[in-house]
Order: sequence, then structure tokens, then C-alpha cells
Amino acid sequence: MLEKITPRLPSGMRDFLPEELIRRQFVIERVAQVFEAFGYEPLQTPVLELEETLLGKYGADAERLIFHAQHPGGKEKLALRYDLTVPLARAFAMHEGKLSLPFRRYQIAPVWRAERPQRGRFREFYQCDVDCIGVEGMEADAEVISVAVAALQRLGFSDFAVKINNRKLLTGIGMYVGLEGAALTDLYRSIDKLDKIGADGVREELLRSGIAAELVTRVMELIGAETAAERGYAAAGARLAHLRQTLAAVPLALEGLAELERVFAYLEASEIPSEMVAFDPAMVRGLGYYTGPIFEAVLLSADPEERVGSLAGGGRYDDLIGLFRKTSLPTVGVSLGIERLIVLMEKRGMYPEPLQRTLVQVLVTVFNESLRPAALRLASQLRKAGLSVEVFAGSAKLGKQLAYANKRGIPLVALLGEDELAAGAVKFKRLRDHHESLCPYAEAAQRAQALLRSLTDH
Repeated sequence: MLEKITPRLPSGMRDFLPEELIRRQFVIERVAQVFEAFGYEPLQTPVLELEETLLGKYGADAERLIFHAQHPGGKEKLALRYDLTVPLARAFAMHEGKLSLPFRRYQIAPVWRAERPQRGRFREFYQCDVDCIGVEGMEADAEVISVAVAALQRLGFSDFAVKINNRKLLTGIGMYVGLEGAALTDLYRSIDKLDKIGADGVREELLRSGIAAELVTRVMELIGAETAAERGYAAAGARLAHLRQTLAAVPLALEGLAELERVFAYLEASEIPSEMVAFDPAMVRGLGYYTGPIFEAVLLSADPEERVGSLAGGGRYDDLIGLFRKTSLPTVGVSLGIERLIVLMEKRGMYPEPLQRTLVQVLVTVFNESLRPAALRLASQLRKAGLSVEVFAGSAKLGKQLAYANKRGIPLVALLGEDELAAGAVKFKRLRDHHESLCPYAEAAQRAQALLRSLTDH
């Protein structure tokens, strides 16, 4: 006899019950529609990758979070994918002969990271990525930012802004004050904590890393650590012009500034609202493979319960694909924080009403076992018309069957008793308002569809 086990989940993992999963599918479907509207195609990669594919791509801090996987006697060293970006680079290098450039792809799938679980942060979670391979110009960067903005708007968000910066500018600032190598890495790491530890905390951390106080002061002034990034195209233009003058002797910084100017120009031409963009020279993004423009969408909310981190983030990573082929290709992408968006939409009540709690549209009741064949035939006819139909299983009085449909969130019930059969008719009951409608058996599908449409028309 098997020993009983107390049911538990690993830390940071979740089950999704039907009602939750329907809401998640609602979000994913709408995001995918936006991706496809911009010309991005779906791609799927495996859950497991070779360790050699993932290691050495994210930086030491991130790679400590990778889950390693092995089976008894297995010869290959495997790991669960940490994100969808490195697998994209590997997949493109393997299959590029079948693909056209530029290659626009999206993928919505789970990834795994051994992070400390907290509100809005899990060890298994979904990412929603769009990436464009093969476009060197900043039109691709502006496009993926536009995709992220459109997806957030499609879900109903309006109180957010996309902060934009450039890794070349950050590196140029470091060069301007004489930092390089490990000191430059320390600069990235400390500035990235600005939102968490504040300007004073960043300053202290830079001083502890051995950077001279005078240099720390100059860096903090250049990145505007003491002031919040001002939104809008005019503000971005003024800030970029100031930095162009200050960093005139640093070619890499000027290159980064020129790229940012083009990104903002393309975003404005794409009619992205001015209040939804901001130039933020203090924004870093942690992953080590970024090479150019970087961006992050943040919620503009004073509610402490809505501080769940960025809503979307991404950037240009022109060198990554080159790790899997002879030469690299320019690539840029963005990932939506789907888990955080779902948490916020639940808190804000942003799901449309009614959003069915079940995929079943019609429950066909069974008055007694002798009438079950008739119920099955009716269900078959309704399904042929494209409806999702369940036939009540087991034996129960009609009241209990109606209560079951109500609890499941099934909006429509078909009543097919002896009287209806004798009259060649079907009676439908709409549970929301208890409206009943009798129709000829041959018209059952059309009547059910009309009753269901009435639920969304009002």
C-alpha cells in the first residue's frame, strides 16, 4: 500500500485553478494579438537547455539563480531556461537558413529563477517577449518600445511611463570620469540600486568600492541621481543636449546620445504619448548582455501595494547571437512582466465583466436517465454550431443542476424534459437574470447563441 503524502508545492511555484487560468489566458491572448499586429511571429523553445547555452550570458549575480537539471545516467548537463532571450539566440543560430531577416518573433512561456519568492515575484513565471533580429537602426528599438506601450494600453493601463537610457552613455560617463574594468562594473551595479537605496546609498556604495569622492560626485550629477526623470520629448531633448555638450570629448557617449535622439524621434513619429516616455540616465537594467538603448516601463502609482517593479523591460543586445554563430547580428527586444500585470489587474478590477469563470457556455440538464440520450444528442448539435457544452453527469434534481451551473459560472442552461421533447422544443434559462426562452428544437443553436450574445451586449 502506498504511503500517504501531504500535498505541498515547491517554494515559489503555483497551481492555477480554472478561474485563475481563464484570467491569465485573457491577458496572454490580448498581448499576443498586439504582438502580431506589429508583425511578430510566434516561436517556441524547449524548457531545458544545455548548461553551456545559458552559462556566461547573464552575469554572475543572475547565473546563481539558474536551476540545474539532471537525470540518473544523463550525459548532458542541463538547466531550466532562465529567460527567453538566450534560447532565442541559440534557436536563430540553429535555424537561420529557414528564417528571413529581419526576424521578428514573440514567445510567451514559463521561465525559472531561484529568487526569493515575494509578492509579484515567483520562481516559475511567464515571460512575454518580442525581439527583432537584423535591424541595426534605432527604428527597431522604437518599435519594440511601441509594442510594449500598445500591449499595456490594450490591457487597460494608462498610468505608466517608459524610462529610456543607453549602455553606451553609461559606459561613456564612466570613461569621462576615468573609470574602467571592475570599477565600471561596480558603477553599473550601484547605480542599478538607485530606486532601492536612494542617492545617498548609491554614493556610499561607490565610495566603498574605492571610487574617489570627487569622481562619485561628478557621476551622480551626470546621471541626475538626485532628481526624478522628467517625462516628455522636450525634457528628453534638453537633457540629451546638455549631456552632449558635457561629454563632447567621449566618442562612445556621443554615439549613445545620438542613438537616443533617434529613438525619441521615432517614438514621437509613432504617436507614443509624450507623457509615457522619459529619458533616465540613471536607469541601468541588470543583465550583462545589453549593448545599446535600454528601457523599462514603470507604473506611476503612489499606492505602496502597487510597487511591484517594472511592467516591462528590455534593450539592444547586438553581441549575444554572435556567441552562437560566426558573426553577430543586431538585436533588440522587450519583455512584459506578465505576472506583475496580472497581480495589478486583479487588484484594480481591470478584467472586463462578464469574464466567464468557465469556458463552458451551456449546461444541458438531465431530468432522468431515460432522457440522457436526448440530452447527449442536443449537446452534440450545439457543439456542431461552435458552442462549448457540458452535459450534467450523475443524477440530481433540477435545482441542484442549476446550482451547479451557477457555481461554475455557466451562463446558460438547456432544459430538455419530457414536455419539451413531446413538443419538439428546447427551453433555455439564462442564469444571470433567470430569463427563460422556449424555441423549436431545430432552432436551439441559434437561440442559444442569441442568448449568449445578449450577455455581452448589455
